[in-house]
Amino acid sequence: MHELRQKVEAELLNNILPFWLKNTIDTEYGGFKGQIANDLTSNPRAGKGLILNARILWTFAKAYSVYREPVYLATARRAFEYLCAAFWDNEFGGLYWMVDYEGHPSDTKKRIYGQAFTIYALAEYYHASGNPEAMLRAMRLVDQIETSGHDDANGGYFETYERDWKPASDQRLSEVDMDEKKSMNTHLHMLEAYSTLLGAHEDSRVRKRLRELIEVFLDHIINAETNHFILFFDEHWKPRSEVISFGHDIEGSWLLCEAAERLGDQAIIKRVEAAAAKMAQAVYEQAIDADGGLFYEAEHGSIINTDKHWWPQSEAVVGFLNAWQLTGRPHFLMAAERSWDFIDKYIVDHRNCEWFWRVSREGIPNPDEDKVGPWKCPYHNSRTCFEVMARLDAAAQKESHHATETQE
Repeated sequence: MHELRQKVEAELLNNILPFWLKNTIDTEYGGFKGQIANDLTSNPRAGKGLILNARILWTFAKAYSVYREPVYLATARRAFEYLCAAFWDNEFGGLYWMVDYEGHPSDTKKRIYGQAFTIYALAEYYHASGNPEAMLRAMRLVDQIETSGHDDANGGYFETYERDWKPASDQRLSEVDMDEKKSMNTHLHMLEAYSTLLGAHEDSRVRKRLRELIEVFLDHIINAETNHFILFFDEHWKPRSEVISFGHDIEGSWLLCEAAERLGDQAIIKRVEAAAAKMAQAVYEQAIDADGGLFYEAEHGSIINTDKHWWPQSEAVVGFLNAWQLTGRPHFLMAAERSWDFIDKYIVDHRNCEWFWRVSREGIPNPDEDKVGPWKCPYHNSRTCFEVMARLDAAAQKESHHATETQE
């Protein structure tokens, strides 16, 4: 465990954070560059995505909270100010999905997924900086989402709105998603956002909705027969998809535990921990290749995508580590270690830095996919490092305390 902790911290401090500091700050047009290719060439006129900028804000706010390095706070402040200046819609509320390279709106849709990530980032920035405007804006977003996006009849949240918060005719988050009213993905990141927000600022409405979100996962999104997430639903929670996303399963298993702990209801914690352990076991049995990497997707009991994307590998480390902490079963700890070894061997770009988007089953990187883009951000890999360090520190402290008690 000590060796694993050393490896992840070295990766964070020597590769991930320096890459984003060195390569992504847009000194010409403001904010951060919208696109950098795998070979580090960039398009200075690439559009800039809300998810990319919110995740940069979260990453460097978290880094400052852990290390207190001024450059991390300055970078977080830059991201915060750019989100407020370029993405925030002062007329209708909420944040645009995309702006152009100069910071003008180019896709004005209000996707709940994007608003959730902004809340997540603002809460972390408030925790790091104490900036009251960050919390003010986070709570303003809560007001907007709860007024415009919540399904008061059936629970949960709808997906996508036009700029003026009228329901969009196309509800899809991206081209690869289904055009359905509700998705696991949006609810997972609403859960993540409200859990983090509640940790930074107590609010009865946020607490109520966090409870609802956890219950939505337990009652609708987790398939109790397969122990996998159902990905898409109609407004009444009727399932619309049979595809299994292993990365979301293992990510969700630990995010649900974090949310339940934040809520503090022991009955819910018990239900969530039981479900999380089953989900991690299902991923362990069905998704791990011989090399320790995680397959991408399955359907009807068969793997349908053998590629290994950067983010499921990253989430596997935390998810399996969480399952080991819950159950004490050593195979989960071994799976976490193997996941990190796979990342280091195949996913980390040891020549151009940062991580490849994905590799084939044979471990060959796809050179055509970006290092930086609307979806390629520092959030999954940096968060894995922060989580692993914190969890292993806690485990070491617990072990040390137990050893002291035994000696006494």
